[in-house]
Amino acid sequence: MLGYWGMEEASAEALRNGWLHTGDLGYMDEDGFVFIVDRVKDMIISGGENIFSVEVESAIYSHPAVQECAVVGIPHDEWVETVHAIVVPRQGHVLTEEELLSHCRELIAGYKLPRSIEFRSEPLPISGAGKILKNELRAPYWGRMGRSVT
Repeated sequence: MLGYWGMEEASAEALRNGWLHTGDLGYMDEDGFVFIVDRVKDMIISGGENIFSVEVESAIYSHPAVQECAVVGIPHDEWVETVHAIVVPRQGHVLTEEELLSHCRELIAGYKLPRSIEFRSEPLPISGAGKILKNELRAPYWGRMGRSVT
């Protein structure tokens, strides 16, 4: 890749010292297999703990009443960010915050649990490639702060 068309700053950020920096987070196992686990900008740092949004989303998605979800970090005065889940229940299902948190407690550590959950009836915003637009979901929370972690 030579760069992003008409986006010199984005190209310079992505292409450094002969390497393509994708913004993906991953690890390599002892057999040399590479696993992509999340995006750098989607990692939530709360009270010094790194929380992968995809791990929290996986726990939420495993609940049978969940149609769609996204997990983002929202600003917090003491912890910098807290985990916020946006959930669209399956049609005809009623889901409460307490029920969803109880379900997630069985699957992930307590510090990774959402501190707030927003339920929506409309589908979450998606890109042309079908990916949930987390930047749009984060914007209302960080826009009023005058700063952003990501």
